[in-house]
Amino acid sequence: MNQTIRTSSSERFVRLGPHETSFETRPDGTIIGRSLEPLAPHPVKLTDALVRWAAIRPEAVLLAERDADGGWRTITYAQALAAVRSIAQALLDRPVSLERPLAILAENSIDHALVAYAAQHIGIPYAPISPPYALVSKDYQKLAHVMSLLTPGLVFAADMRYEAALAATLAPDVEVVVAHDGFERRATTPLDALKAVHPTQRVDEAGTRVTRETIAKILFTSGSTGVPKGVINTQRMLCSNQQGILQMFPFMEETPPVFVDWTPWHHTAGGNQLTGTALYNGGSFYIDEGKPIPGLIEKTVRNLREIGPTIYFNVPKGFEELLPFLRSDRQLRETFFSRMQMLYYAAAAIAPRVWDELKTVAIEACGESIFMTSGFGMTETSPSTLFANWRTDVCGNLGLPLPGVAIKLAPTDDKYEVRVKGPNVTPGYWRQPEVTRAAFDDEGFYRTSDALRPILPHDLSAGFLFDGRLTEDFKLSTGTWVSVGPFRIRLLGTLAPFVKDLVLAGHDRDYVSALLFVDPSVAADPNARKGIADVLARQARESTGSSTRIERAILLDEPPSFEHGEITDKGSINVRAVLARRAAAVDALYAPDPSPAVIIAT
Repeated sequence: MNQTIRTSSSERFVRLGPHETSFETRPDGTIIGRSLEPLAPHPVKLTDALVRWAAIRPEAVLLAERDADGGWRTITYAQALAAVRSIAQALLDRPVSLERPLAILAENSIDHALVAYAAQHIGIPYAPISPPYALVSKDYQKLAHVMSLLTPGLVFAADMRYEAALAATLAPDVEVVVAHDGFERRATTPLDALKAVHPTQRVDEAGTRVTRETIAKILFTSGSTGVPKGVINTQRMLCSNQQGILQMFPFMEETPPVFVDWTPWHHTAGGNQLTGTALYNGGSFYIDEGKPIPGLIEKTVRNLREIGPTIYFNVPKGFEELLPFLRSDRQLRETFFSRMQMLYYAAAAIAPRVWDELKTVAIEACGESIFMTSGFGMTETSPSTLFANWRTDVCGNLGLPLPGVAIKLAPTDDKYEVRVKGPNVTPGYWRQPEVTRAAFDDEGFYRTSDALRPILPHDLSAGFLFDGRLTEDFKLSTGTWVSVGPFRIRLLGTLAPFVKDLVLAGHDRDYVSALLFVDPSVAADPNARKGIADVLARQARESTGSSTRIERAILLDEPPSFEHGEITDKGSINVRAVLARRAAAVDALYAPDPSPAVIIAT
């Protein structure tokens, strides 16, 4: 049963659900946590929500995007359902199937969504593939790997920008459907031709054959630590996850959510959780063509100046980039907070100063702070596993399990690896049975390779903090382990506002060092440099050992590069790519006779 919680007298009221969790500690130290809230009934397939809302709110906006003239192109629930049924019929007339899925190479767009929903509606798996595999890569290695693993029966591409990549990776007999601009050297089919097909009874018959175990989509991991793996997402995963989220945040039943969002749909956050939450609850999704980087954040600001979301999601970097505009632009500030019910960050821990500033700006704009939360999840859990659906003053609190979800905290060295079981968990990886078997323990829990730690060891119901990725931690030459995640978060807090981001180095070295990303003005300011040196020196004196002490640092005034893979397309930093591309800076940090550019924390 939902419980009404007034989060704070100075915080805007939202109705939140229960989060009671039972915990069992086994003799070997393993902890099992389960939500005490049963998962309520939910649809068989996600597009059942499209059918439902097309009947209840036919004229409500489902999706919106900027058109060529800069205005908003919108599509209603009724219009979307009609287009989905037509495209679904066209897909039934083509050689796409479980063995030959649909592949999508396109940025977020209304057409992308319609093609995806059409495939889901009739039980054809589809795979949204990262556009940078085709548009940034020069050798197309990752795209070729994905195409060979997927064996698509049809490809939907946004436009002719994808022609060269598909020529290099796709068999010539596979049909390519394009939303705009046909290819020059290959025959293509315009998407409008699929939209014009008259749907028959076969669409309804195919829809009735879809079960909870039907594969809805295949999401490929980033491949930052190897070749991309295809994570199977079933209808059960998608629908159970949305129902669990709704039970934790029942205010969405009263006010259909409105999103303005940029996160890419080939990632689980944007493509599963956010678009799914809008559709599942009869809400509206405004596609933001911006990104949280200079030159594109301005597009986000323009959109948020016009459309006030009710729920706003971003990575911590996105909130940090947005803050200066919120502080300086009154219209943006007032529109942004006008009907906001929840701010939600994920992918990394938010800096305490950013958390505090967002509260301050909200109070200046509307006289109330806004409920702000985070959670934990991943592609393999569709994505949500934990959510903090109560007011917490602990920045970075990831919360407790969703209804229907169980977590296992397995002792691993001096950490707890979190493992997950529930209807939201993938059955495995596409055509990789060995990888699938290795991903689950002997009780069927998915091994995340992420570590969590209790906020209060004596009271697990207080929630959990991220304790790093076990695969990112490294050993010094002394054999001492460095827990990268928590160390990095602490450093970012102490080095603010000088440092925008940082990467730790030190694998098989004698000590830990840091690459500090700063604005050019900071790099050129001797006082700022001295301030950073003083902070690092104080941190070194107060550290508990070599694994929690920075001995050297270097300032980098060139921000992490999206084009070179240093920033993922969901906005988080790719540590491996930074260390590889900035190898010269790393070498400078460990030079026997360091240059003046290196800060020595003494």
